[in-house]
This record gives sequence, structure tokens and C-alpha cells, in this order.
Amino acid sequence: MTDRSATSSDPQHPAVEILERQTAYQGFFRLDRYRLRHRTFAGAWSPEATREVFERGHCAALLPYDPVRDEVVLLQQFRLPALAAGFEPWLIEIVAGIIDEGETAEEVARRETLEEAGREPARTEEIGTFLMSPGGTTETITLYCGEIDATGAGGIHGLAEEGEDIKVFPLPAEEAFELQRAGKVNNAIGAIALLWLELNRPSLQRRWTDG
Repeated sequence: MTDRSATSSDPQHPAVEILERQTAYQGFFRLDRYRLRHRTFAGAWSPEATREVFERGHCAALLPYDPVRDEVVLLQQFRLPALAAGFEPWLIEIVAGIIDEGETAEEVARRETLEEAGREPARTEEIGTFLMSPGGTTETITLYCGEIDATGAGGIHGLAEEGEDIKVFPLPAEEAFELQRAGKVNNAIGAIALLWLELNRPSLQRRWTDG
């Protein structure tokens, strides 16, 4: 398994001066501490600041969508940080996984869809790449919508060796949109994916069902 702490060298930008970078913690993930300053909008240099950056790698995520049945396939699994933040810990999510060295985002999205939802996308459409929490981590997620056949989708999925316990359930697209509007999909990537599908569903259905 790839070390999730592996990252590129110190960031470079003509309007940012990195004075020092130290690794404050090194484990499965990594925490770096920076001393830096940057140009202000007025053109001067800012006062020196110290910031920590959480390095956990980059991810890909995919919303499985059946354009014929007009259904999405969603997941539900336990998330300790949600509990620690005061939320219901069994979150409604979409397929997602960490990109290992040598993999593309689409390869990860396809692999995780098979592992987590038991479906293999016929084709994918990239929605975009998003910074997850730019105030504290370099993590990005590249988000896709994937064409699947939702017939018979469901059950418990995930890799036993990774301790995954993932409930899979199909849902009519409109019901999924209502869940999102009601605040039941309270993770950013799931919400973005459903909002994107709600806006793009008519054109996506036309393109994915032609012929």
C-alpha cells in the first residue's frame, strides 16, 4: 500500500516565501509545519506566519447513475470524524477512494465503484476537481458521474481487509435530490455530485441513452 504521506517538494510561487518547513508528525498521514510570508493585495510582504498543513493524499469520487432507470446508487458507512463533530456518524455518501502512486483519478473511481458498490461504470463524465478544506489540507477530490446499470444494486460491500462495512442502496434520482435538499447528505462531495446531476440530468440522459 502506498504511503499516504508522500507529497511533492516544497510549494513554489513568486508571491510566497517559504522560510521553513518541518514535519511535525509522520504516520499513515503527515502533518507539516510551515513558516512563511506572502504578498498582500497592497503589494507589501505580509507578517511572518506559522501554519500546519495536513497531508493525506488526493482522492477520486464517483456518483453511480443509471440513466435508463433514472436511479443513483448511494452508500452509507460509519465515519468517526462525523461523530466527533457532533453529526450522525453513518453518513450517506458516494463512491470514493485515495489515489495511489501511478494511478489516475478515473482508474481509482472505476476501481472503487466495483469494490464499494458492486458495479462497473460503462463510461464516466468528469465533474471537476475540488480542494476539500484549503485552510488546512492539500487534499483534492476529482469527482465523476458514472453510467451504471442499477438493476439489483444493493447489499453490503467493501474490502474486509480494510475493515469496510458499506451499505449500498439504489434510489430514484428525485428522491436522492430530496435527501440532499433536506440536509441528509451532509458531506460536501456527495452534495456537490447530486447538485451537479440535478442540473445536468436531462442532457446526461439524452447522451447516455442515445442508441
